[in-house]
Amino acid sequence: MKQYDYIAIGGGSGGVASARRAAEYGARVLLVEAARLGGTCVNVGCVPKKVMWYASNIAQTLRDASGYGFDAPARRFDWNTLKARRDAYIARLNGIYANMLDTAGVDVVEGFARFVDAHTIEVDGQRYSAPHIVIATGGRPAVPDIAGAELGIDSDGFFALDRQPRRVAVVGAGYIAVELAGVFNGLGTQVDMLVRGPHLLRPFDAMLRDELAEQMQASGVRLNFGVQPEAVSRQADGSLRIACGDGKVFEADALVWATGRRPNTDRLNLAAAGLAADDKGVIHTDAFQNTTAPGIYAIGDITGQAELTPVAIAAGRKLAARLFLNQPDSRLDYDCIPTVIFSHPPIGTVGLTEDEARKRFAEVKVYTTRFTAMYHALTEHRPRTAMKLVCEGADERIVGLHAIGDGADEMLQGFAVAVRMGARKADFDRTIAIHPTSAEELVTLR
Repeated sequence: MKQYDYIAIGGGSGGVASARRAAEYGARVLLVEAARLGGTCVNVGCVPKKVMWYASNIAQTLRDASGYGFDAPARRFDWNTLKARRDAYIARLNGIYANMLDTAGVDVVEGFARFVDAHTIEVDGQRYSAPHIVIATGGRPAVPDIAGAELGIDSDGFFALDRQPRRVAVVGAGYIAVELAGVFNGLGTQVDMLVRGPHLLRPFDAMLRDELAEQMQASGVRLNFGVQPEAVSRQADGSLRIACGDGKVFEADALVWATGRRPNTDRLNLAAAGLAADDKGVIHTDAFQNTTAPGIYAIGDITGQAELTPVAIAAGRKLAARLFLNQPDSRLDYDCIPTVIFSHPPIGTVGLTEDEARKRFAEVKVYTTRFTAMYHALTEHRPRTAMKLVCEGADERIVGLHAIGDGADEMLQGFAVAVRMGARKADFDRTIAIHPTSAEELVTLR
């Protein structure tokens, strides 16, 4: 049996970040990964999704070009070329991750890890032990249990598509659903979104979800609310028939399930380590990422908290510092985490929604604006930008900032710092605007 100081189960963003930092601090580290290094984010998540989002944006820019005097006739888009170049980029990133781990001195083993006891795992018959083990196995797409569900694909399958479908049905209302629907639509696929409830992006601020729904519909996405698939079948021409409640039927060349994700914890043999996941597969931790088993920790999506790549990275690094850099108070603060949705248009949000703020505080004031960004002054495509500041108390501390529109993704990072530091509305008012930009609206709200 091989002995280590620290074992990371999972080679995604959180596991890699934690393993590298622990090795830098002098620990002997092993990382176990069953698939490609980089996890969901690098391989079938954030990174390839952003590539596809850029491609969709370029298509819109080509359509906008004539408004600026360019003779830009429609050009043929080749899905296979984009896929090949995207996949080659991801392969390079896999290599970069391997080199980073090697340089840091982290041993890497390929395969599935299973607990033998609280300090020992087994991978393909070989056992490894360590006093500290972090579980960072991430999640996988969830698919509903209905007849014919296997005829559809999940978000992983989206990145495996060799051909662009002419018509697609996207089932779901969360960030994955709206992002994939927006990409397909921008690249010319006819999109039907099948949404069980009355809203997109249910947990987000009402301004964001309502504005996004309106703009997606205006761009050609067909939003079907109150719809839940009950069966899927293949028709004679190869297309799919999606039967829903109330007799509603949709036809598509491809069906994408974007109906949530489930933690990858069911194959770990947690019971051998004295651990158990809840009925959703989540491993609960305390504020320091400790599980109920001493010496075993959990980070990332499997904890059910803020399922975002930078959160897993930050939590993993904080944990490594606590364990191997003599920083006993090192932990991630999960409050006020900014996030972006790469929808069309993009969304940036940090802090409380208006509804959350009104439930928490006695005195709440909200500032909003809607406008057409200057870029669209000369284009036929004229989406709105919308922004909101949610403030509490007599001194108007900003507890929520929400924006949807071109550039919202990039402008949020700086404003998130201000919100995190406890900025007041007066601090924004005293800041000179950068003109002409969309971001200036956030410091000129009245």
